[in-house]
Amino acid sequence: MRFDRPLIAAALALLPFAAQAATLNVAVAANVQYAFDDLAAEFKKESGIDIKASYGASGKFASQIMNGAPFDVFLSADMDFPAKLADGGFTVGQVKPYAYGTLVLWTMKDLDLKNWANTLTSDKVAKIAVANPKAAPYGREAIKALAYYKIDKTVEPKLVYGENISQANQYISTQAADIGFTAKSVVISPELKGQGRWVEVPKKVYEPIAQGVVVLKQAEQNDPAAAKKFYDFLSSKKARAVFQRFGYQLP
Repeated sequence: MRFDRPLIAAALALLPFAAQAATLNVAVAANVQYAFDDLAAEFKKESGIDIKASYGASGKFASQIMNGAPFDVFLSADMDFPAKLADGGFTVGQVKPYAYGTLVLWTMKDLDLKNWANTLTSDKVAKIAVANPKAAPYGREAIKALAYYKIDKTVEPKLVYGENISQANQYISTQAADIGFTAKSVVISPELKGQGRWVEVPKKVYEPIAQGVVVLKQAEQNDPAAAKKFYDFLSSKKARAVFQRFGYQLP
């Protein structure tokens, strides 16, 4: 039997790469959804590692992880949920911020966004979309913004809660709600840029939305080295450029 030596040499050279070509299961806060495709693509180019992303509310992910959900890495919309997981022994290593999110008001209608606090209390607005504040940090900070202007009680009957920020976005984009709170990363994404009108909520009226990442215990059963590579990648120049492009502020 004859062997093709060049072919064998090429195959052997690819063995280290093949050995590391794992697939990471990553739980991703819904506000990062539009940026995450670019992040995963850049990471794949650099490492050869594929990522399977699941999107949803950070609080719901935290509960799922505590109940054994098979995620390797968790990108939360805040620092609190990953910190709770760390306290409970569900993580490996430190929780670190990967970006700071910006809260915006978004509408498909011709509403006055310059004086948006007055607009929300007016009869021009019947429904205001907000992500569930118990599970979604952007929803939590939206409620704080309403309280800052002392209109939270007035507009409470108008609030329509989405399970996560993606569902709140759906309410806004389909005009099931007249207006709603979402992330800047959503409204400037290529998929939604130019749709409707939006305004940034002043940063003084809500807590800074520091978004944290952590490697989970599950990664030890899958590929801890790959999980650590992705965790480190989120602080790299390439990842930071992606976050900046999608309107996030950098740690």
